[in-house]
Amino acid sequence: MTSDTSCKIDGVIERYDLESADPIYDSINEGLLARWTGAGKRTAMGYRSLTEWFNKRLLQVVYDKHGRETLGARLDSDYEILTSDDDLVGEEVTESLRVDGIDSDRLERDLVSWGTMRTHLKECLDGHKEPQTASTNWEQESIRKATEIAEEKTESALSALANKGTLAGGETADVDVQIQLSCQSCPTRVPFDVALERGYICEDHNTQQVSRN
Repeated sequence: MTSDTSCKIDGVIERYDLESADPIYDSINEGLLARWTGAGKRTAMGYRSLTEWFNKRLLQVVYDKHGRETLGARLDSDYEILTSDDDLVGEEVTESLRVDGIDSDRLERDLVSWGTMRTHLKECLDGHKEPQTASTNWEQESIRKATEIAEEKTESALSALANKGTLAGGETADVDVQIQLSCQSCPTRVPFDVALERGYICEDHNTQQVSRN
């Protein structure tokens, strides 16, 4: 297992002293790999859920250091707001963080994306995850592979643009390719994984029951 000092996640781990922040594993990187691959008969976690887990560990450490309450749904609620597009509610939370002595701008910048998590697991930690063998999820697997291919091609194109001097910082940019699904009857748009989890795209126009295999 190796680490890259240019990796954002390694930088965050060092900045906030998160090396021992995993409650189960000896190091947080060991925990990230184990959770991603499903080691020890654990249920394997995807990039998004693992990214949320990491970011919430970061919030937990910062909140504990500054004596900010984390009981109940406080931490989950703050995280949802900090990663949402609701500027009005977000300002209320960031102001509350400042009152508790927390640099909200720095904290928000240090929250990582799932694209960064993917790169960290595969490149920094040399992780490898065996593909699912179950044929019942071939649809989800096909979309996942298509998304990964789109990310890789985009990263390659950005790097080329950076080398040409057309796009400064392109070679280090985080790429987040997301499949968005739109309702045919209204402006509702949701990420594919959200729609799949709840079984419909739009609650008002797609409320038929679906079977979960």
